[in-house]
Amino acid sequence: MGQITLQNVQKSFGPVHIIKGADLDISDGSFVVFVGPSGCGKTTLLRLIAGLEDVSGGNILIDGKNVVDVPPAKRGLSMVFQSYALYPHMSVRGNIAFGLKMAGLPKAEINRKVEAAAATLNLTPYLDRKPRELSGGQRQRVAIGRAIVREPKAFLFDEPLSNLDAALRVQMRLEVTRLQKQLGTTAIYVTHDQVEAMTMADKIVVLNGGKIEQYGTPLELYEKPANLFVAGFIGSPKMNFISGEVAGRHDAATIGVRPEHLKIARDGGGWPGNILVAEHLGSDTFLYVDAGAIGTLTARHVGELDLSAGDRVLLSPDPGRLHRFDESGKSLRA
Repeated sequence: MGQITLQNVQKSFGPVHIIKGADLDISDGSFVVFVGPSGCGKTTLLRLIAGLEDVSGGNILIDGKNVVDVPPAKRGLSMVFQSYALYPHMSVRGNIAFGLKMAGLPKAEINRKVEAAAATLNLTPYLDRKPRELSGGQRQRVAIGRAIVREPKAFLFDEPLSNLDAALRVQMRLEVTRLQKQLGTTAIYVTHDQVEAMTMADKIVVLNGGKIEQYGTPLELYEKPANLFVAGFIGSPKMNFISGEVAGRHDAATIGVRPEHLKIARDGGGWPGNILVAEHLGSDTFLYVDAGAIGTLTARHVGELDLSAGDRVLLSPDPGRLHRFDESGKSLRA
């Protein structure tokens, strides 16, 4: 079992409040991603769950038991860090087995667990190699294997892919997601990359300034953001924001429309503007348009579009996909 519950969890360093009362219920077997800008508190919250930091207030429950006074080694959790933290003088086999040896498990059981983890992670051919003989992706798989063999209640991932190049990140993203589903173990994953969050998570926690802004499925956050911060953070390219008054809407202080919900035309109705930059990616075309008083808008067209910088276009928002926010930034969606 790996149900994790946070009840008004707080963390302060002296007079500085880092985590400002986090309430969260993570169900057993789910993949939850903590996402937010640098300094929002996501890694601190993960370290509080792991027991690497002491809480200043509140409770952390694992399977119903409050663990705030339980040392990290006895919480039944395994952590995978941004740094691989492998022992360079040990083989892959030795690195994966290290925690089990320290726990005093029988040699036969250690070998069985290591072999099983290596097979799951496609590391069997590399068991006798040293870390320096592995690629970055293989080293990260070894770090994950070291966590798997402990059969934890939950995996805690702290930006584990940030040291990899873009192509390898995509590959490892798929592998980590597949592995978590295969094992069925609860996972909490920290990243600053909202694309990673959207593609991997069952549920996402959006953090900002030490506060949980919203907790929900990727589609819930995309379609029904709770406020301007979530609306602007989730989605790539980010949502366009327009003054309600300028947009001719008096029922909201701010109107939001995603780039993919703007229709692009050469004539007809809509907001007129001139293309500042056109990005042609083959699969998509992104236009950055100076729409005068409306502001600079980003529009996305699926596929190729024969337009370039300097061309005049008209942008029409899908009325059914507009987002409305009040003066405080809170969503007005019913």
